[in-house]
Amino acid sequence: MSAVEVVTRTVQLESPDETHRLGVRLGGLLESGDFVGLVGDLGAGKTHLVRGVAEGARVPRSEVASPTFAIVYPYSGRIPLYHADLYRLTGYDDLYATGFMDLVGGEGAVLVEWLDRVPEAAPREYLRVTLSHAGGEARRLVAEAFGARPSALLAAWLP
Repeated sequence: MSAVEVVTRTVQLESPDETHRLGVRLGGLLESGDFVGLVGDLGAGKTHLVRGVAEGARVPRSEVASPTFAIVYPYSGRIPLYHADLYRLTGYDDLYATGFMDLVGGEGAVLVEWLDRVPEAAPREYLRVTLSHAGGEARRLVAEAFGARPSALLAAWLP
């Protein structure tokens, strides 16, 4: 198996609104088969970003909820969007039992919060977004694209 190209971009976000707007932009670019893994501490802005992505994918705001207890929540928008939250899982076996792996690479895009809890849930090619506190409401976003399609997505999202 050959090595996967990795492309990285870093952005400073000054407010939750800015994080949300960046999510809207990403949601407008997602295509079926895209996988975005989100990493960051509690309160780092993952949910703000996800809500923006859902809006950008034209998911009605009333449909967007936290899937913490359901593990995976499907949204209907411009494309099917699957939002997963792995916070409460203890490992890959817990995730496998949910049927989550059937969604990866299928119709629609997949957003996964807390990917660092079950990193093997990510496909070989994906976009990983890490959010961290940068003082006050500011956040630091580091996006890493693994593979050709994720790299193209990253270049369009954060040129």
